Amino acid sequence: MILTNARLILPDGIRDGLEVVAAEGKITAIREQLRARGKDVVDLAGSYLAPGFIDLHVHGALGRDTMEASGEAFRSICNFHASGGTTLLLLTTATAPMDKLVEVLDAVRDRRPSNDAIAGVHVEGPFISKAKCGAQRAEFMQDPSPTAVQQLLDYADLIKRVTIAPELPGALQAIEEFHEHGVSVSGGHTDAWDEEARSGFQRGMRSVTHTFNCMSSARRRGVYRLGGLLEFALSEPQISCELIADGHHVSATLMKMLYHAKGAAGICLVTDATAGAGLPDGSRFSLFGNECVVEGGVCLLADHSALAGSASRMIDLVRTMVRDVDVPVHEAIAMATENPARAIGLETKGRLSVGTDADFVVLSPELEVVRTFVRGEEIWSE
Repeated sequence: MILTNARLILPDGIRDGLEVVAAEGKITAIREQLRARGKDVVDLAGSYLAPGFIDLHVHGALGRDTMEASGEAFRSICNFHASGGTTLLLLTTATAPMDKLVEVLDAVRDRRPSNDAIAGVHVEGPFISKAKCGAQRAEFMQDPSPTAVQQLLDYADLIKRVTIAPELPGALQAIEEFHEHGVSVSGGHTDAWDEEARSGFQRGMRSVTHTFNCMSSARRRGVYRLGGLLEFALSEPQISCELIADGHHVSATLMKMLYHAKGAAGICLVTDATAGAGLPDGSRFSLFGNECVVEGGVCLLADHSALAGSASRMIDLVRTMVRDVDVPVHEAIAMATENPARAIGLETKGRLSVGTDADFVVLSPELEVVRTFVRGEEIWSE
């Protein structure tokens, strides 16, 4: 397959006059445009061509949730997010009893070989703080005991990311063990002080979950003002920050502050989409037992006490970064591709480069998704 007449979005800018050649699911050449013709030539008519988007934090869509532990739910979630340009995602769990999490992990392990869009699982909880529970169920939160940690480590090949509050008893040892087993550790749903966040970093925590949301920030301890996880993340170059750039979770001013503090390379756009994504306003759904509603394009607990994830696709976040935060298009795309691939160690994803997987998203000049490809096969078109 030859993708021609496109504007290629590369990490350092946008290039015209090039075409991409793909074979057997891989990019085999990026070359000067030859104006070839034939059944294998795909003329993109001047559209943007970007790597497929990678979402590290997806709970659901269209009324379906990862916690259903069913192949049908997983397919619905992946198909919906493909319409927003996502070619790879981490199915994300909600805080639940360990036996339920194991059930979900078993289901993903069974279905993953038949679904190229599933990179693995992001376990968000149960090792998080009741002081910052957000839309998660506090009754199922627990400290990371050696037994519970080992239950998850049995799935270390499948779990690509785990969110932990570093101040919990046993958390530092858990962070170290997950890190040693190749699982990306992200601090989140946490009330940590600066020194507790730093201790987590020293043990292997290299990311924070949905920056600004359910996260400790500067406050007084006695007469002194100290930072929380937020300030630690902003100040530490090696920390990668998830950002739900849906225009609801974080204001434009805060997003600009994050961009100027971390730079384009320090941000991973995530949808944190729940089952309300893709449903019309007024729709009701459940987030592992918590009743939720879609209102004004975002998901809320039914009692309106907290946000309950987003109703967005990745392309919606990219547009927000470009239009509201004044981020260059190629940098916003990197936040949805190269950065998340790097965060979880995916060497053949997230870049238009010879040898990487032929995962593509075709975008209109208005940044609408036109077509989505996984390993060279079209999986969605408008």
